[in-house]
Amino acid sequence: MASVTLVRRIKARPATVFDAFSTVEGLTSWWGPDDLPLISAEADVRVGGIFRVRFPTSDGSVHECTGQFLEIKKPELLTLSWQWTMGGEPTEKGRTSRLELHLHPVAEGTELTLIHAELGQDAGAKSHGEGWSGALEKLVKTYTEEAAR
Repeated sequence: MASVTLVRRIKARPATVFDAFSTVEGLTSWWGPDDLPLISAEADVRVGGIFRVRFPTSDGSVHECTGQFLEIKKPELLTLSWQWTMGGEPTEKGRTSRLELHLHPVAEGTELTLIHAELGQDAGAKSHGEGWSGALEKLVKTYTEEAAR
């Protein structure tokens, strides 16, 4: 099985970054590629609760991912299952993978380590790595701009 690990520094406290991944308000502030807004988001933040995010891409397609919250330790850890229900990487169709978000306080805010594991193939890891890289840059930018205000 393949996986992706990305590390980013974000100018916000761990609790704020945790909320960015676990609340509708947080998700809508940054999720998705490019500068396109989310179409919809759901987040029932409890073990076994569902999340769902639907977003457009610049090529006009629509993607939707869903999963369950598996582990919640605010503000340092969030673990979710992940499955594409619309769009996404074709080699991951019908598969369930695992997303881990590790949040550590640092002087400038939070160090986020994102691990997307249990991906089926290298193509899935490459696609998810590119997608997460773009989305996390948008997250970093969102909080950098807020810190500058």
